[in-house]
Amino acid sequence: MSLFSVIEFDKEVGRIIFAIPEFDFDTFNDMGKQLVSAMDAKVIELQVDADLHSWLIDFEGTHLLLRAEHYSNSVWLESLSSGEAIDELNFIVGLF
Repeated sequence: MSLFSVIEFDKEVGRIIFAIPEFDFDTFNDMGKQLVSAMDAKVIELQVDADLHSWLIDFEGTHLLLRAEHYSNSVWLESLSSGEAIDELNFIVGLF
């Protein structure tokens, strides 16, 4: 069983919101890497701002954004443009 679960999948927007156990913004790197590995994806680029992690990842040739926000304790995966990569996101939802 996975450590992660899906709270919501918004197909219209192209966003998956995850439940992450013991989410901690300062140590998200380890948890984020586990999540990316569970999707069998790879990290292309990492950006960390004061309150937001933004990771560009590659999932089977499709680029997606993995984001984690401090203030809302939220972790989500989204397509680069609204409504794109729905088939890929739908497949990812099935993994969790």
